[in-house]
Amino acid sequence: MLYPVVIHQEGDSAYGVTVPDLPGCFSAGDTLEEAIGNVAEAIDLQLESMVEDGEDIPHASRLDELTHKEEYSGGVWFIIDVDLTKYMGQVDRLNITLPHLLVTRIDKVVSENKLFKSRSQFLSEAALRLLSVAR
Repeated sequence: MLYPVVIHQEGDSAYGVTVPDLPGCFSAGDTLEEAIGNVAEAIDLQLESMVEDGEDIPHASRLDELTHKEEYSGGVWFIIDVDLTKYMGQVDRLNITLPHLLVTRIDKVVSENKLFKSRSQFLSEAALRLLSVAR
């Protein structure tokens, strides 16, 4: 899942990072690179905690839904890719039936897009997105 993240420079040399879709998920760093690296760890810890507490993992907002909000003004936005499948427990192997053309189109997208590592990841991401809308 692609989570929008906003970074603000605090003073002359520190950076603060906020993940709007994960309330309470903050990070910081002395350099921009350190702040970005630290936010990945903060997201991991936040999601692990949410799963342990039985909470649902929030769906990522679209960037254009967040950029106009005053609390994020002056910040620089970037997107961080988070593989949510590792927070969902044991893997179940399935045997599914799909039309050949659909499988061919999925495989083409997976091979051309570095966001997806496999057909399974593509299908997992698609299912998560549809499930979050269906609530």
